Parts: sequence; C-alpha cells; structure tokens
Amino acid sequence: MNITIRKVAAGTAATLTLMIVGVACQDKFLEVPPTGQLSNAQLASKAGIEGSLIATYSMLNGRGDRLASVANWVWGGIRGGDANKGTDPGDFSSINPIQRFETISTGDVAGTWQRKYEGISRANATLRLLASAGSDVSAAEKTRITAETRFLRGLYYFDLKRLYNNTPYIDETVDYGTGIEKVNNSADLWPKIEADVKFAYDNLPETMNAVGRVNKWAAASMLGKVYLYQKKYAEAKALFDLVIANGKTSNGKKYGLVPRYADLFKASNDNNEESIFASQAAANTGNVNNANPEFDLNFPYNTGPNGPGNCCGFNQPSFEYANSFRTDATGLPLLDGSYNTGANQLKTDMGVTSKTDFTPDAGNLDPRIDHTIGRRGIPYLDWMDHPGQDWIRNQPNGGPYSPKKFTYYKSDRGSLQDNSSWTPGYTALNFPIIRYADVLLMAAECEIEVGSLVKAREYVNLVRARAANPAGFVTRANGAPAAKYVIAEYPASVFASKASATTALRFERRLELGDEGHRFFDLVRWGVAAQVLNAYLAYEGASSRLPTTLGGSTFTAGQDEYLPIPQAQIDLQGKEVLKQNPGY
Repeated sequence: MNITIRKVAAGTAATLTLMIVGVACQDKFLEVPPTGQLSNAQLASKAGIEGSLIATYSMLNGRGDRLASVANWVWGGIRGGDANKGTDPGDFSSINPIQRFETISTGDVAGTWQRKYEGISRANATLRLLASAGSDVSAAEKTRITAETRFLRGLYYFDLKRLYNNTPYIDETVDYGTGIEKVNNSADLWPKIEADVKFAYDNLPETMNAVGRVNKWAAASMLGKVYLYQKKYAEAKALFDLVIANGKTSNGKKYGLVPRYADLFKASNDNNEESIFASQAAANTGNVNNANPEFDLNFPYNTGPNGPGNCCGFNQPSFEYANSFRTDATGLPLLDGSYNTGANQLKTDMGVTSKTDFTPDAGNLDPRIDHTIGRRGIPYLDWMDHPGQDWIRNQPNGGPYSPKKFTYYKSDRGSLQDNSSWTPGYTALNFPIIRYADVLLMAAECEIEVGSLVKAREYVNLVRARAANPAGFVTRANGAPAAKYVIAEYPASVFASKASATTALRFERRLELGDEGHRFFDLVRWGVAAQVLNAYLAYEGASSRLPTTLGGSTFTAGQDEYLPIPQAQIDLQGKEVLKQNPGY
C-alpha cells in the first residue's frame, strides 16, 4: 500500500511517499512508543545521563512553586520571625495560617513535599540510568555523576528532614510497581542523608567543568552542616577546619569573605569566593523558571519605573528583626534583648499609616540592616531613596519595611533581569544555599561546643569585620553613610564563657544570615523555638502596633517544630504506612 503525504512548511512543499508492507499474523507493529518518549538506550548515553542530572539540579528552585525552593523564605524566614507575609491579607492567603502556626496538612505543605520528592525522583532516575550507562561514559564519569546526584538527593532529604522530620526514604532501588507505596516514615533519615553527602565528599573533585556544580568542598561543608544538626560537633569541626584551610569554589577560587557585604547579593557578582553552593539562575533564556523565580512576589509594591518589580509586597521584614540591628555605644549588639524596649526600638515608620507621620531613626545601627531591609528615606540599591508607604501595598497589614537582599539593581534591567513575563521580578541572581560566612559561623558554634572559645571569637569577628568595612556602607549621593552605622568586633569578655559566647554566636547568625531561610531551623535545632518565637509573636502581634496580623498566635512546643505530613499522602498510602506528626 502506498500513502502520499504532502507537507507544507515555510513556503515550500515536500512530498513523502511511504510504503506499508503487510506481514503475516503478528501484532507487534501495534506497540508504538508514545510520541516524544526517549528509549532507555538513548537516555543511558552520556548526554542523556548528564541531562537527567541537570534536571535534578533544576528542582533546587522549586520550578515555579515559590515555597518549595531551597530559599525557604516562608518555612525558614517568615516562621523564624525575619518577616511576615506582608502585602494584602487576602493575597496568597494560605501563608496566613503558616505564619501564625495554624498550619493545615494541605495546600503549600503538600506542594513543598511534592517538589522535594520530585527532586529525589529525578536523582533516583539518574542513578538508575547510570547502572545501564553506555560505553561512552567512563568509570571516572560514572563516579563523579553518582557523587553529584547523591549530594542533591541528600540535600532534598535534608530539607524534608528539617520540614517534616522523618519521611519515606526512597532510593534508586524502589520504583512504581516495586513497593514504593509501602515505604513508611518510621526510619530516621539522618543516616541516609549522611551516607549520600559523605559519598559526594569522598568522590567529588575539587574543581568542576561548570561553576554551578557541587564540588568536594561544597559536599564537605554540607556534611559538616548535617553533623552540626545532629550535635556531632567534633565531626563537624573536623570538616569545617578542612574547608576553612583548603576549600575552593568549583571554579577554583579560594574560599573567603567578599569584602563588601552588599556584593553578596548582586547578580553581576554571582559565583564569587564566598559562594560554596548556590542555586544557579539565568535571565532571558525563554523560561523564567531558569531565573530566580521564588522571589517574584517579594519586591516593593507599585514602584513604577523608578523601582524594581512592581509586585507584590510579600515577605516584609518584621519590627522585631529590624530592631535587632541596634548597637550600643561601642558598636556591639544588644544581646540582652533590650532592642525591643523603650528608646532602643527603631523609630523608622513604627506603626505609621500615613507618609507624613514619620520619625527618622538616629540611633546606632549595624550597617547590615540597610543591605537587608528597605527602610524609608534610605537608598534602595541604585534605584532611589525608599519612599515608605508609596512602596508598601498595605502598611497596616504588613508593616513599613521591604525586603532587599534578593532584589535586582536598576543597572541589571534587561540583562540580569527578565522582562518576558507578567512581572519583571525574575532575576539572574543566584540563591546561596551555603556561603562562607555561614561556614565560619557554623565552625564557631562547633568551637564553642568543644571548648575553644578563642577560636570561636576569631571566626565570628571575621564576619563582623567584613560588616564593619566602611567601603560597604550604604551611602547617600554625597558619599556620607545613610544612617549612623556603629559596629565593632567582640571583645574577649563576650567569649569568656560558653553561655555568653553562645548568645553572641546565635545573634550573629541572625544578623548575618537573616532573610536567607535559616532562622526557624536554627531555633528548632537549638531547642529554643518556643521561647524565642512566642516572645516574637507577642511583641509583633501587640494591639498597639501595626501590623496586627500575628495577634493571638502562638507556637506550640512539641508540635510546631515540624510541618504536618500532607493529608493527601496519608490518604494515598494509608495510616498504617504514613504516621502523622504529633499534634496534627
């Protein structure tokens, strides 16, 4: 039988004649693979396996689910008191119960679970492909790809562990039809996470052919963090010692602190010497999910052409967090918590509902405040002075501040920022999963725990010395500092005892790493979440202060440290397989 097909394309015509020949009594010709489906042989090639690995990396930013990315701006930041949801009460209202610790087991809780397991599924698929890799994949390449993949799988499970406690552990040996639906959540995830990340550390090279790939030293830093979360301080310290002495980025730069704090959050300075492992972003690729998609809502509102984003006023820094940047006459933070009392509280926009009711703050401040929080009358990157309420969508609901760290610069427009979607809030700015200052502070924590208080102070003061660099201060057009920045390194007296050193270290993590998704998880692992967060909720939710969105909310110890297991997963697998977390 002859069939003639006429194809017209781009103004030309082509004729294709097919001959179909019948054969006797077999129906295998009916077994046609679905259109667009690649065979295992194709996928098991070097190109196919590398593509599968890249797809595993791609889930780091949540692929369109803003709460599922490694940024953890809701789960780690808002729940930790760095910010409140902000904007209007009814916009993205599912975050309202999350910030009040009234979390339900559906919606965003389920979405984050699904995206983390999608990353794990892609990792497992990559490992299965490696098992049948073709001859074009060398033994060294197999080891390197396995190590990268297991690192990513360990990282996704690390987030699941911090978010939900124990969840089903699925590796490459379990798939659909082979018992995946029977895997329960009774086993501790830590040993599995350790094994994956340690394999990466033991087998990855120091440098890679692409800067965004994890290398040996990033794996060492992550393994140290995994040990730290389990209070294995000696093991963590040993790794951090090696990272500090020998660590380098995937593109061969010796680890170090970027001289100016603000330069950490510039897309033009991505993959610098402080970037140990980051979720990579690129603008203007044809797909905004390749950019930094998780912060598209978190820009000042209604800025017009003289400001970034135009949408939507989420993730507004809290009063309590802004207050914490207060310093005393010597430039040290108010470690006794007095920054929340009397004259120590930041006056800037406190409770204002109109732009005429405004008292500028003239007190001593840690300069990192104006790299982290958009404050009225202070230059907002290279755009203009933050105008206050004009850039706030709903000040009575969200307060007077705007987030600042992951906002793009005016000079980035059109090159390191994407204008192809509904909002210009998609940028090429990487998100730092681990950076060198974090490692220094984790190392300091380990030194405190093993009794080396002098070394701990040295590490913390390295971080403070960078913050104190006048070249990095926010300045006005005339070059003068935009506020009264007074900051100093810690004297020996603050690190004279384990208790006082611990207080200083924990406070420094907040100042240095705020709005980077760490705070809530730090409070939980330190065992102080209920104490700290209930004080925060009471202060922030006081009826005399705006916003009052947190009024009456409480953190329940023994419950709110972890999210509920998504109800849909329990319904799917059964209560005898998946056990709900306490209190839900």
